[in-house]
Amino acid sequence: MRTRFKPKNLRISVAVALLASCGVPLAHANDAGSNDSWRFQATPYVWMSGMDGQVRPLRQAPLIDVDKSFSELMDSLDAAAFITGTARRGNFVMQGDFTHASTSDSTSLPIGLAARVKVRQTSATVSAGYAWKSTERTGIDLMGGLRYWDISAAVNVPGLVSARSESSFVDPIAAVRWRQALAPRWSSLAYVDVGGFGVGSDSTWQVLALANYQASDNLHLSMGYRHLSVDYRDKGRRLDVALSGPMLGVTYLFGKGRSSASL
Repeated sequence: MRTRFKPKNLRISVAVALLASCGVPLAHANDAGSNDSWRFQATPYVWMSGMDGQVRPLRQAPLIDVDKSFSELMDSLDAAAFITGTARRGNFVMQGDFTHASTSDSTSLPIGLAARVKVRQTSATVSAGYAWKSTERTGIDLMGGLRYWDISAAVNVPGLVSARSESSFVDPIAAVRWRQALAPRWSSLAYVDVGGFGVGSDSTWQVLALANYQASDNLHLSMGYRHLSVDYRDKGRRLDVALSGPMLGVTYLFGKGRSSASL
């Protein structure tokens, strides 16, 4: 029987822990296949996501229904860092992403006690692929890789109980990315990936749409929308959630093969 239980600290903590579960390239220089020099980019970004779904952080815990906006999720954030990087040479592309978020909060329990909850999430994604189509105006990348997740949650009720849950797993992923030049300084990016396949999580997928503006030869600004879904179950624990919201990023381009063209 499902129990509807909505403690603010658990909802917010788990949600923020997932805010950057996978790496997303926000902007790219022109990818002409004839260019044999290495091109690099680094992109710090933020994701203003809300969250809905169901979570059971501990085996003995009830199933928690989650429905929170971005502003509500920010209340318990302690620290966060999201950054992704890409390297290209000719038609070969490599991508890496690192995310970290930690939260803490306290709430009153129905029996009159106070509980303290801490959640820490770290993820790392490495993928590589081939520029199947690469022209001055259009680029289509086909990629595959691995995404590592490490999520820990600690619950402490002074004088009564202290419990800790740790989950780490690796998801294989497959992705397609389409970049299109729209104007001299404007471009668009569409990205889709799927993964899990029962290896790490049961399933995970995401879609992303962005508009990019070339502010200078080596700087792009990005804004758009992202949706991510993940379904993970292990020994009574459950994480079945969807996150959606706008994104903002700043991309710095460098390397001998850097191009000032828009996507």
